[in-house]
Amino acid sequence: MSKKKIGVLVGSLRKESFSRKLARALMALAPAAWELEEIEIGQLPLYNQDFDDEGTVPAAWTAFRQHMQNFDAVLFVTPEYNRSVPAVLKNALDVGSRPYGQSIWDGKPGAVISVSPGALSGFGANHHLRQSLVFLNVPTMQQPEAYIGNAAELFDDSGALTNENTRQFLKKIMETFANWVEKNSI
Repeated sequence: MSKKKIGVLVGSLRKESFSRKLARALMALAPAAWELEEIEIGQLPLYNQDFDDEGTVPAAWTAFRQHMQNFDAVLFVTPEYNRSVPAVLKNALDVGSRPYGQSIWDGKPGAVISVSPGALSGFGANHHLRQSLVFLNVPTMQQPEAYIGNAAELFDDSGALTNENTRQFLKKIMETFANWVEKNSI
């Protein structure tokens, strides 16, 4: 397996969010040849096309766009807010997709994992995100689908994953994602 840089985007701003805990568990299960980095997206100003059109692009956008160019693939880990993706994640997609024709997402393999303290497991967010990724030309891993529910029961007080069945499932996801990235890398 070749060395790859994988950007990890977490759709929650809360430092102790279940999505962040799950992202860290996934990162620990990744192939040894991979370099994974959680990408901070909370500092990105809301997307406004006027900034691109007028040449007054916020420094945070420029830094984000340039930094994301360094990654071979993207792992999205998100909660569900109102049956959709959180605004912070949608904003990162929008900032990275512009200006038109210069999308940082184009052709980067991706995977989507949703997480929720409830039983529905973020199903709506998972599928809304996938819809956006189709348009952004992110070849998104289809199987295994990853909807992680009842997240409050999966971690100890320090944020460590304690459920062995979930650990094995996440390991399978990361192994499959590694194969997906190899097959779909530009």
